[in-house]
Amino acid sequence: MATLGRTTNSTAEELRSIIVTGASSGIGAYCARALKADGWRVFATARKPDDIAALEADGIEAFYLDYREGESIEALVASVLERTGGRLDALFNNGAYGQPGAVEDLPVAALREQFEANVFGWHDLTRRVMPAMRRQGHGRLVHCSSILGLTPVPFRGAYAASKHAIEGLMLCMHQELQGSGIHVSLIEPGPVTSKIASNGLVWFLKNIDYENSVHRLAYKAQLERLRAGGSTSRLKPGPEVVYAALRHALLSRRPRPHYVVTVPARIGVVLKRVLPASMLYRLLAKRA
Repeated sequence: MATLGRTTNSTAEELRSIIVTGASSGIGAYCARALKADGWRVFATARKPDDIAALEADGIEAFYLDYREGESIEALVASVLERTGGRLDALFNNGAYGQPGAVEDLPVAALREQFEANVFGWHDLTRRVMPAMRRQGHGRLVHCSSILGLTPVPFRGAYAASKHAIEGLMLCMHQELQGSGIHVSLIEPGPVTSKIASNGLVWFLKNIDYENSVHRLAYKAQLERLRAGGSTSRLKPGPEVVYAALRHALLSRRPRPHYVVTVPARIGVVLKRVLPASMLYRLLAKRA
């Protein structure tokens, strides 16, 4: 049963302030607005002024944040804690991008930048909110990982590596925070309607020399899919499925460490459990 408090005796006024990153579109935009509608005080982040203005127009307190810029992370936390009197109930690390491309075609600089945005920035922001949560004795740290943090697929090595890193880092933190009143959860969606595919096209064109790659024929199909906005399927739901998991992670007395979201993601987890690794990887490779 869900509760708005941090313990069984908590009141509805307690677990109410949250930072939501990557709120310009997709999962972050939906969750920021849904949380606002559910009575939360939402501090949402985006990089572009127009996206910040759109959030503010909907009554959300919005800030600039680029995970690759440590000063923007520091400024965000300082501003939020100043507005809340030093309290923060929850953080939803969501902002990220996916660098497509075969591993052998990835420049080291591209992989490093992927980790700056998807791992190191998340770590920095998480560490900066921890003192406030320690002082108040409660908090929820929820990270939007991916099914690719649990299973590999071809041509998504950089993104999958960043999500595997988040899984390992934050699950260790989950254990380290036992008994503290601070809970860590990972949401692991499969394909969800968002702009991550179209945004990934920009990074692909920037960093991958696809015309001179041994994978150029495979890249042709990848480019067509990216330009079309990613895969299409009746099994590809909207961001509301992620919000349902986020809401449970924020409000439940016993939030789960893992929330595997969407049918394809659940199938992937089951197949990983029951199939021999070589068979699983052959199956996943065919879906590239």
